Amino acid sequence: MARRSKRQLKNEINVVPYIDVMLVLLIIFMITAPMINPGQIELPEIGKSSAAPSAPLEVIVKADSSLALRDRAETDLERFVTHQQLIDAIKRKQSQNAEQPVVIAADKSVRYEEVIKVMDILQRHQVQRIGLLAQPK
Repeated sequence: MARRSKRQLKNEINVVPYIDVMLVLLIIFMITAPMINPGQIELPEIGKSSAAPSAPLEVIVKADSSLALRDRAETDLERFVTHQQLIDAIKRKQSQNAEQPVVIAADKSVRYEEVIKVMDILQRHQVQRIGLLAQPK
């Protein structure tokens, strides 16, 4: 006959240490929670209206790679400009209104390289808010 050992394995898990750890964590969170400052949200105030967005300055790249500038806020007329005149006019407008957007519109036959050159010139002169103008068919 085989002898049975007097020691047998227990199939129980002792959960008391886990309960102790959970209680310590609970106490830590209860102490630290009131010390945390909640984030503040700035809500808009009644009566303050934001300024209407200004009409963008259009830099037009013509089919022959010449540049024209149109200020829709003043007039719808295009005036042909050189690169330096373009920068001077945009800087003058953005000194009056720092949020003045600038959009580049190009003839569909213009190589994209010409548009990139204009964007590069504007970015080198720290012109802010540059975009591309696309017209749907």
